[in-house]
Amino acid sequence: MTQVEKVLYTARTHTTGGRDGGSGRSDDGHLDVKFSTPGTAGSGTNPEQMFAAGWSACFIGAMGLAARKMKVAMPADTAVDAEVDLCNVDGAYFLQARLSVSLPGLERDVAQAIVEGAHQTCPYSKATRGNVDVVLNVV
Repeated sequence: MTQVEKVLYTARTHTTGGRDGGSGRSDDGHLDVKFSTPGTAGSGTNPEQMFAAGWSACFIGAMGLAARKMKVAMPADTAVDAEVDLCNVDGAYFLQARLSVSLPGLERDVAQAIVEGAHQTCPYSKATRGNVDVVLNVV
């Protein structure tokens, strides 16, 4: 395990019931969600949606770091559309993902460099590397 110099933040949640009718709540009460199985009529979200939202938000932050290193201003209307697929092959479940990144007004090669830099530093990208097939698109 990597030697940690400083823990910046610890997320704490309590979850019951799982993805089909369960719920999760953070210790500070800022997150309070109900879960539904993907593709059902349930009224809750699902873990894949939460993962996609968290990853895309984190990725935008990582792009900001990459852009600052390149001395490039991030467009105010930067956006990431994340798609996370829950897959099954022979009874084994796994994820695959696509991040479609919009950096309006930037040259394509500059935008691509920012996206690639972010993918190297984003904690979600690091956590999935080698475990989840990821496609990055600059749109």
